[in-house]
Amino acid sequence: MRYVDEYRDAGKARALAARIAELCDPGRTYTFMEVCGGHTHTIYKHGIEDHLPDNVRLVHGPGCPVCVIPMGRVDDALHIAGQPDVIMTSFGDMMRVPGGSASFLDAKAAGADIRMVYSPLDALKIARRNPGRRVVFMAIGFETTTPSTAMTVLRAADEGLDNFSVFCNHVTIIPAIKAILDSPDLRLDGFIGPGHVSTVIGCRPYEFIAAEYGRPLVVAGFEPLDILQSIHLLLTQLAENRVAVENQYGRVVPWDGNGKALRVLSQVMEVRPHFEWRGLGFISHSALRLREAYAAYDAERLFDLPGVRVADPKSCQCGEVLKGVLKPWQCKVFGTACTPETPIGTCMVSSEGACAAYYNFGRFDRAGVREAIRS
Repeated sequence: MRYVDEYRDAGKARALAARIAELCDPGRTYTFMEVCGGHTHTIYKHGIEDHLPDNVRLVHGPGCPVCVIPMGRVDDALHIAGQPDVIMTSFGDMMRVPGGSASFLDAKAAGADIRMVYSPLDALKIARRNPGRRVVFMAIGFETTTPSTAMTVLRAADEGLDNFSVFCNHVTIIPAIKAILDSPDLRLDGFIGPGHVSTVIGCRPYEFIAAEYGRPLVVAGFEPLDILQSIHLLLTQLAENRVAVENQYGRVVPWDGNGKALRVLSQVMEVRPHFEWRGLGFISHSALRLREAYAAYDAERLFDLPGVRVADPKSCQCGEVLKGVLKPWQCKVFGTACTPETPIGTCMVSSEGACAAYYNFGRFDRAGVREAIRS
């Protein structure tokens, strides 16, 4: 298949791995963060880490939108779903995310009308077909999915659909990366930059990482050769004593992003003063809400929400995984009490979660995998 097969060529992958090994200083350890959960799944599905030198470490970042939703926001959504005449709609990967005492699936089993949709436009269709019901869309995601939510709000306004609203949990990637760079918990040598987000925001917003923090970032695609080439580009920069933002995913990502999507986003939404992220706490200017002009479609204004902060279970270490401090297999409950069938934390629920990637692809520790390969 064109644009897939050529990025999974085993011979080219081995050649890139050899060039990566040549670039590495054996007396140094390199730690790179793949920001996006989609990259994490590519890395472990295709065994990329097993073919890197031992002194190249990949750690996971907060680029999984479901994983960073705090439990209190799930409880707020469940509160809305429990109101009379409400139909709550959500993407599928939110259905099993645990709140303080339940998930969407639990509430649905108990009688709440919660429906899975593939697009906010599906939620709009449900609103058209149910004029006597209040239809709420649980909006999550980074800048990748935000424009589609904004466009749906504009369409609802054009049609005068007053029974449709959005519970907005859209977050933005740049403040989260800055929070990680400012954290004393982790020392990074560079970033494998998110591909999907960058199709919207472009590469320019990352330039502060090189200019202010002296770290390189390479925006990467999602195939095995994309990841390997991005690591090669990062190591090349470090070997040449330079730092810059580079775009490996140029076949999809424009340097200045998608102007039309950004304009729609800006028209409908504005930056929140602060927002809570699972594992990272409250981060200033890191999330979006609907502008006052679209208050009629803002579920936070239409419903009286509890707004209670809920602490993660003590046994769950999703926060440390999202910050790259721990590998999933280092969590105390990984693969035992916490599995995809019985998730305790969001990182095991989402299709982009690091814990789910490790569990599904059998990555329980790097040394063990390498020993299995040798034998």
